Amino acid sequence: MAIAFSPEELAEVEQHKARYPEPKAAVMHVLWMAQHKFGWLSEDVMKYVAELLGLPYAHVLGVATFYTMYFKKPMGKYHIQVCTNVSCMLRGGEELYDFVKEKYGIGHNERTNDGLVSLEEVECMGACGGAPMIAINEDYYEDLNRDKAQSLLQQVVK
Repeated sequence: MAIAFSPEELAEVEQHKARYPEPKAAVMHVLWMAQHKFGWLSEDVMKYVAELLGLPYAHVLGVATFYTMYFKKPMGKYHIQVCTNVSCMLRGGEELYDFVKEKYGIGHNERTNDGLVSLEEVECMGACGGAPMIAINEDYYEDLNRDKAQSLLQQVVK
């Protein structure tokens, strides 16, 4: 697959660049766009983003490796994040993580052989009031236990 944004996506990149005094301020959004389009941030994708923004590759790589929201390897069609930070841990987050880990036979930042599911143990997703929580791709699911998680995964992961 060729690494290139569509004309519409390039226009969106230009809109983001125009919002800031320097293009490098748009790097996070453009990396997010690239991850959404290409599934993960390969070296070639990060070089493409650097070229689009007129930035050194090292700067783009530094941003992409600093933030855990950017995938540096292929992840599953359904990326499951389980919070195990304090609020979630106290309300069963670690048990939820273990359940998902056992259900799919994968660990932290791994994906199933068929590429359908990947799993990530995360520190905090800002949903402490609804702990414990799981995110599947961009959707949050709160106040879970093992039974609710089992039902959720059967409904969402297909």
